[in-house]
Amino acid sequence: MVPDPLITRWPKPAAQAAFHGLAGEFVRLTEPHTEADPLALLTQFLVAFGTAAGRHAYYEVEASRHYPNEFLVLVGPSGKGRKGSSWDHVETVLGHADPGLVNERVVSGMSSGEGLIAEVRDTEDEKEPAPDKRLLVLEPEFAQVMKVLAREGNTLSPVVRNGWDGKRLQTLVRASPLRATGAHIGIVAHITKDELLRYLNATELANGFFNRFLVVAVRRSKELPFGGRIRGSDLADVRRGLVDALNRAGTERRVAFTDPAAERWIEVYSALSRGQAGMLGAATARAEAHVCRLALIYALLDRADDIAIEHLEAALAVWAYASASARWVFGESLGDPTADDIWELARDRPAGVSRTEVRDLFSRNKKAREIDRALGALIEAGRLQRTSQTDGRGRPAEVWVPVQRAA
Repeated sequence: MVPDPLITRWPKPAAQAAFHGLAGEFVRLTEPHTEADPLALLTQFLVAFGTAAGRHAYYEVEASRHYPNEFLVLVGPSGKGRKGSSWDHVETVLGHADPGLVNERVVSGMSSGEGLIAEVRDTEDEKEPAPDKRLLVLEPEFAQVMKVLAREGNTLSPVVRNGWDGKRLQTLVRASPLRATGAHIGIVAHITKDELLRYLNATELANGFFNRFLVVAVRRSKELPFGGRIRGSDLADVRRGLVDALNRAGTERRVAFTDPAAERWIEVYSALSRGQAGMLGAATARAEAHVCRLALIYALLDRADDIAIEHLEAALAVWAYASASARWVFGESLGDPTADDIWELARDRPAGVSRTEVRDLFSRNKKAREIDRALGALIEAGRLQRTSQTDGRGRPAEVWVPVQRAA
């Protein structure tokens, strides 16, 4: 039997801690009645609630405030991944708890920074009612957004980045400039792995656009030929809990770690803040911030005053799955074709590779400075180390040895 390439390196299931509280209860009740991935149900529920909660409660790091808005991209097979059906379940339960958000503040079709700002723009007429600055962007065809980002002069990327950061959004144009203060934006996006790798360019990885998204690998969980049979009454307690949690979340306040959670945060902080090389490292560079926001969302769902250790453990479990998902998507690629080709040659050679072998890899058509640059990138990434070997008869030859197998 030929192994399914989507399963070969699929992330391990998320730890049970991720299914804490109201979010976990929603998944437990819904999962038997849908083919959707439990992680798709869970993470979209978290992002949707965090957006509905608004810009009130926050976790503070130095001079920065982290509100419960998050960005999420589900990565899975087209059609067979059941990404869309997973969102339908989340939308239904949230629609009972907060119909205003679902009916008026869920939009799709990001195509420009100006368009996004317009949805949350400030009003100049003081007589107008205060606008709802919450916005949940649903992008079931995220590949189209990725294509938009590649267009010269498009302003979407910086506006999205500022939206995650909670900064003021604005366009610098002479005629009718747009401004938005206090915007609270969440994004749920769906894409296939092939599309993501095809359209995500190095710029959006390097400038921090993509690492503001949680990457979650999803696939169909089971086969239900006749669909599920979940009833509205099955989720009545979840809906009531959501209403209570949203009411409590509307209080302006600073949320901190409890003492046990703070001790746990100290334990995990070093590993979270330690960067990784390559595309994986670029995609997961905001680990600490994502964990804090997720922990805040779990705390708000529990109507808690502060972030307890169970909220932090839940957030860490979600992040661990997101990080593993990013590894499934990007593997060990550095995003540099020459360096990636050299690594593919050298990774399974304990004795290393010589310059001659590297040149032969490219049929001696690659310039020496390009090879030197790529070798330098592999050394900087901690993949290779440069050594010298001699056969006792002539000048020592340069050899590049995989670090994990070096003596």
